[in-house]
Amino acid sequence: MQPPVPVPADLPQQVARALAEDLGTGDLTAALIPADRIGRAAVITREPAIVCGAPYVNATFDAVDARVRVEWRVAEGDSVAADQTLFALEGPARALLTAERTALNFLQLLSGTATAAHSYAVLLEGTNCRLLDTRKTIPGLRTAQKYAVRVGGGHNHRMGLFDGILIKENHIMAAGSIGNAVAEARRGGGRVPVEVEVENLSELQQAIAAGADIAMLDEFSLQTMREAVAHNSAAPRPLKLEASGGITSSTIRDVAATGVDYISVGSITKHVRAIDLSMRFEW
Repeated sequence: MQPPVPVPADLPQQVARALAEDLGTGDLTAALIPADRIGRAAVITREPAIVCGAPYVNATFDAVDARVRVEWRVAEGDSVAADQTLFALEGPARALLTAERTALNFLQLLSGTATAAHSYAVLLEGTNCRLLDTRKTIPGLRTAQKYAVRVGGGHNHRMGLFDGILIKENHIMAAGSIGNAVAEARRGGGRVPVEVEVENLSELQQAIAAGADIAMLDEFSLQTMREAVAHNSAAPRPLKLEASGGITSSTIRDVAATGVDYISVGSITKHVRAIDLSMRFEW
């Protein structure tokens, strides 16, 4: 199965850490099963979802026992209904039982993230606005969750502090001004994008004058957001505009209609709810 977007390079390390966390010195319960016993199982979803995490599932079973055969009935990124079978398994029963929880943990978390992202992304269809994630992710699983956001139809903001500059209130205070902060970013930031979080139209003008690439409109009202878009459009060098702060599924379409380029929603990774899955064995 080919995923719709490239999988994270650290997927093997994430799977290894998750298995080590669960296995420790060995699976004491699975050892009760005869070593030569072959098992068969199927994994179903108990609720509608966007499927995400197949590469993690495959890698988990392969790491436990390469003899396990995983047969997917759906594709990564598919929309599935409640009680639908996602994949079937066959192989040494001990391996199926040992890998079960780690594999399902990845699948339920990443499907939950993709499903949340998709629920917002569909609300932006027909607009020129893109849904972005944030750095509000589960520690150690950022690349996995950001992968799931892309599977769900969203786009990634910066991965971390190393691949983009986001100048916020404390940075501005320490630097003395937005202009000083942007100038320092240009001197030391290389070619990465420089974004400034602004809280009013005056700060937006300062970001434009300083030559930033993006302005994050933090907690702007819809009317002020429209004014910001108009003001920015009239600038000799307009910035990209990102709306952020308290945006929900009931407001995101109205925010997009103001003309901003991006909308970032932290809840799609921060408030993620795992999808309810079940593995059913056939002996």
